[in-house]
Amino acid sequence: QVQLVESGGGLVQVGGSLRLSCTASGFTSDDYALGWFRQAPGKEREAVSCISHRADIVYYADSVKGRFTISSGNAKNTVALQMISLIPADPADSYCAPHRLSGTTSVHPDMGPCYGIDVWGNGTLVTVSS
Repeated sequence: QVQLVESGGGLVQVGGSLRLSCTASGFTSDDYALGWFRQAPGKEREAVSCISHRADIVYYADSVKGRFTISSGNAKNTVALQMISLIPADPADSYCAPHRLSGTTSVHPDMGPCYGIDVWGNGTLVTVSS
């Protein structure tokens, strides 16, 4: 059974930075990788950044391109998300999850090319003050 633990959320000012981390236990699939997702109040959960299991394709939501960077650990059971230049639209519960990537083809408006997600952690809250 896969268990996911996210950390690193917190309160920052506009323009500030945070680094989210996630550790997965019980995750051994070679076809999946860990990615980041978020859900703002009143909105659908969306993919923030996903990475292919070979780490040769990386997806970023348009809203975070140039500001967020995903990085996977060598053992593939850890993933981090470096977030800089945070803006008022960024606050959300942030989650990591194992996923598959359909290349660069979007499979869902909110998830982009990220799919196959059936387990979530408890999330870590990102809050941005103006």
